[in-house]
Amino acid sequence: MIRTDSVSLQYGWGDSAHQVLQDITFTIKRGSSCAIIGPSGCGKTSLLFLLAGLRQPTEGHIIIEGDYRSGTILQNYGLFPWKTVRKNIGLGLTLKKTDKQRVEQRVGRLLEDMELTGFGDHFPSQLSGGMQQRVALARALAVDPDILYMDEPLSSLDALTRERLQNLILDIWQKNRLTPVLVTHSIEEAVFLGRQILIMSKNPGKIVQIVENTQAGDPDYRQQDSFFKLCNRVRAILREEENG
Repeated sequence: MIRTDSVSLQYGWGDSAHQVLQDITFTIKRGSSCAIIGPSGCGKTSLLFLLAGLRQPTEGHIIIEGDYRSGTILQNYGLFPWKTVRKNIGLGLTLKKTDKQRVEQRVGRLLEDMELTGFGDHFPSQLSGGMQQRVALARALAVDPDILYMDEPLSSLDALTRERLQNLILDIWQKNRLTPVLVTHSIEEAVFLGRQILIMSKNPGKIVQIVENTQAGDPDYRQQDSFFKLCNRVRAILREEENG
């Protein structure tokens, strides 16, 4: 379980202080999923960084119960330019001193899943932005994480590839009982993948509303009336927040 208790984040001090997040409190159950959505600049990425341990809150506490492995996908992908696609994907397993044959098998399967077969020996600079994004997703999944933190992981992809990889994330979530935490600007993506949707306010970021979404996890959810109704509900909340 992930729990935040009155978490705030401030950059700088004194006259130069900038409040990024204010009084963030929520809980994500183990094996559930969470999508974070809100206006640009509201602190979504900063919140994800706090959850992933890449930053520390100015106030409040973040508690993650039990032993866990986590994977993180950043907006800039975080790929090592001097390593091939294959080496980038297998990096976490290599650092864990995983058997070489196991690494090769795992990487080969992920190359296939991400439609990157034939690009294993390429370098990131030889790939499109969307392909680099898929490499970053594959690298995060390679270590079989219990928690998967994702910052706009599919934003550079065309619509059909994006939907296919959303389905892949859903399938991995269901089979492996991992806990995906997703930052997105896409209402449809938030509703499809987020069993809990955190809707944030303009800066400083606060939680405007937590929307429970029990149908997330159903691969046929996109075709159901309840999906469109919830998308419209989330859109209305965001529009109201945007208009102040």
